[in-house]
Amino acid sequence: MRMTRREYMRNMALASASAAAASLVPGVLFAEEIEIFNQASVKWDKAPCRFCGVGCGLLIGVREGKAVAVKGDPESTVNHGLCCVKGYHSVMSIYGSDRLKHAYVRKNGKLEQVSVEEALDLVADKMKQTIAEHGKDSVSMYGSGQWTIPDGFVASKFMKGCIGTNNLEANARLCMASAVTGFMTSFGLDEPMGCYDDIEHSNVFVMWGNNMSEMHPVLFSRILNVRQRNPQAKIIDLSTRDTRTSKAADYHFLFTPQSDLAIANGICYEIVKNDWVNHEFVKKHTNFHSGKTQIGYGLEDKFAFTDKPEPMSFEQYKAFLEDYTPEKVEKISGVKADDIRFLAQVFADPKNKVSSFWCMGMNQHTRGTWINNLVYNIHLLLGKISTPGNNPFSLTGQPSACGTVREVGTLTHKLPHGEVSDPKAREMAAKIWNVPVERIDPKPSLHTVEMFRALDRGDLRFMWIQVTNPMVTMPKLNRYREATLKQDRFIVVSDIYQTPTTDIADVILPSAMWIEREGMYGNSERRTQHFNKMIDPPGEAISDTWQIIQVAKRLGFDKEFAYSDENHIEEIWAEYCQFHNSPKHAMAPYEVLKARPGVRWPFWNGKETRWRYNSADDPAAKKEGFDFYGKPEGRAWIWARPYEPPPENPDQDYPFWLNTGRVIEHWHSGSMTRRIPVLHQAVPEAYVEINPIDAKRMNIQNGELIEVTSRRGTIQIKTVINGRGRPPKGQVFIPFFDESYLINELTLDAFCPISKQPDYKKCAVKIIKIS
Repeated sequence: MRMTRREYMRNMALASASAAAASLVPGVLFAEEIEIFNQASVKWDKAPCRFCGVGCGLLIGVREGKAVAVKGDPESTVNHGLCCVKGYHSVMSIYGSDRLKHAYVRKNGKLEQVSVEEALDLVADKMKQTIAEHGKDSVSMYGSGQWTIPDGFVASKFMKGCIGTNNLEANARLCMASAVTGFMTSFGLDEPMGCYDDIEHSNVFVMWGNNMSEMHPVLFSRILNVRQRNPQAKIIDLSTRDTRTSKAADYHFLFTPQSDLAIANGICYEIVKNDWVNHEFVKKHTNFHSGKTQIGYGLEDKFAFTDKPEPMSFEQYKAFLEDYTPEKVEKISGVKADDIRFLAQVFADPKNKVSSFWCMGMNQHTRGTWINNLVYNIHLLLGKISTPGNNPFSLTGQPSACGTVREVGTLTHKLPHGEVSDPKAREMAAKIWNVPVERIDPKPSLHTVEMFRALDRGDLRFMWIQVTNPMVTMPKLNRYREATLKQDRFIVVSDIYQTPTTDIADVILPSAMWIEREGMYGNSERRTQHFNKMIDPPGEAISDTWQIIQVAKRLGFDKEFAYSDENHIEEIWAEYCQFHNSPKHAMAPYEVLKARPGVRWPFWNGKETRWRYNSADDPAAKKEGFDFYGKPEGRAWIWARPYEPPPENPDQDYPFWLNTGRVIEHWHSGSMTRRIPVLHQAVPEAYVEINPIDAKRMNIQNGELIEVTSRRGTIQIKTVINGRGRPPKGQVFIPFFDESYLINELTLDAFCPISKQPDYKKCAVKIIKIS
């Protein structure tokens, strides 16, 4: 069955299929075929883009059962008819010649094609057998921010409500968990208070380690439009490497990895010292707290941590900030003291409306929760929050990391409303799901890193992986790949293409992709977006939703999953909406979602909410002005969180920082975008960026093969010097989209003790020139 996938990529067999793909998908970039957009035979329908968390609205052109064209939806207020290069080519990802169309089962060490029915029977039998022999907590499911909302909802119902285990996680733990815990600890509720509309209301944009020009290019184009209209508007880039965003910025400040904690505290020091605090806002709407310090890094198995918030006064908080004078921060971060003062002045200037943006740089961080808290502190001290143009905003990297993982609650500690530890949340779930409340376990079990560690130890014996590629994306990858290959482990993988993760599977289920099935995504700004089934999936491929439903029924849960074939998405949506039937989080009805290019929640009395916690816009805000109703007394928390160093720093043996990330042409592990010929040919393989001074000192030339080694692994990879990005001296950068260069064999599985999100942005490596 296996097609020697790496050969397929390396020899660009995809390119040989490009002529056929181009005829199927001309898109707006194929000028010679632009007339397709005027052909009556092409039927258009709306869908959100599936290649990041922005949620750009697309119009998909379908002719004779094929998706043949893409254009931006001018009715979408997200992108106003624009797309990035991935969006314009998105439907090409459906038509790779090695698309999985059938199920496979490993027999005598080899994958053999079987019917989907036989494969589903085996999955159900193996789950039942594993539970009988090892208990309900020996099975697990690992999903994705690419799951649709219905996918995630039935997964949660199946695992938590029916099986009775909290061993349900999703890959958004690797990218968004610190955003969640940051919101929860500061505001008591998850997800942003602002929305994309803030961009047009702001005149200062601060990028906290976010290469927005490549990772969220459509939103960045909106920022550039604001600056073009308003010469006083400014873009400030705080980063650990020079990027395309840095080049577009008005001000760029390079800082030492991890020292963003000190920078944020230094800004707050200056705000307090100069009495720029909005005292009326702070007195009415905030409280001050401290938590535990020296909290560890999660490097050991079964690591456990519980924070202990303690109230503090404003004067105590002021004393805490004395450790973060601009001069002290300069020593930690490398950012000049005068630049720290400048940043504080920009934030505090009453004429400025400031939007802070971040993504993986702050969230993939061993103190990810803390740095989220500290950026909120800046906005709260100034009262620049929950108003048009003044907001902190954590961007997402997957189309439904918010809608499916964070809102539905496909993490071990979560339910669709509340947490498993909350008796009322369990009672609500039991009633809506029609299951005994005793079946829902009140204790969270395994977060993602610990889930794979448990697989290695043997505490887990069965794992069902859907819509994600952990054999490329898990940190400290060698350990976890070896765990999946142990003799008594059983791995099920649902996907659309062969990947390093299907390589280790015992069962492969072929999934329907995106517009081959109906579904909903939820984007970064609390916008739920519906899309119809537009084309048929190939072969026997079926949706992930239906796969889960069929296995659940085989295990005896027919009553709980009595959805109809034709209308199961509408029925699931109606069931899910029961969890959020209040002004705090009400979802738009199915008919409204179908009619619009997305609706932001809370949707109450026929109106969507743009600015939460602001009584002028939020139906749940009952106090005049601002009501942070997620916290007791309706007050947000300002946290005293110190700078603490990372667990691994460059030293004499491993003198370079390693930073990992993405490029605009490819998305995550590249399993889809590398099958789009235009994108694959633009960036056909990964590379290592090295500073030209380091390269000269080591006599390394552009394009030369070098060896990059950490304490965990080694790869050989070609260099890029003075490319699109440039790391500072003593740092290298490698994107992770290319399965031929498994950079996560080098990374460290340290994580934020509060969010349990790993840090992919900093570990120590050495470089060896290959003669």
